[in-house]
Amino acid sequence: MLDILLLILTIAIQGGGGGATSTASVAVPQTAPALVAEPQVPTGQFTTAVEIKPILTMTQSNWVAVRDFNGQDLVYFSHLLSWRCGLLRLRWGVNDGPLQDWPLPPCYEGTNAPNAIKTEDGLPYVAQPAGSVQSVTIEITYDDLEVQTARFERAQILMP
Repeated sequence: MLDILLLILTIAIQGGGGGATSTASVAVPQTAPALVAEPQVPTGQFTTAVEIKPILTMTQSNWVAVRDFNGQDLVYFSHLLSWRCGLLRLRWGVNDGPLQDWPLPPCYEGTNAPNAIKTEDGLPYVAQPAGSVQSVTIEITYDDLEVQTARFERAQILMP
């Protein structure tokens, strides 16, 4: 018997602008580490799910990119990192492998650019062997605990 009850609403969406396949889910509660929903009060600075969710939904085809550079595949997360305030978690995987956490840099709340990406936040990409990335799966968890997942084929996200 399950000792935790989950309510999951799944909406299958055939993504536009690149044909990514995605799903959106609301799950309560999350598995460890426990995620806690944050208040959804619009700040005008795009630091809550209620503010960034419409943007990330419309720009889903930009969530991730692959670049063939200097004998490596570079998988970029720049777009999602630019809208990370309002996210609790970012997970990613290549070629249908297991998802792994991407550490989200802090939000710089109380500044004029809370979503800024600073040098100390680290590089916005991960290197993989040349030609090895055939697909990328992204899972984001908003700070209201809604989860969206999308899978992208290499040709959809390959940078020129």
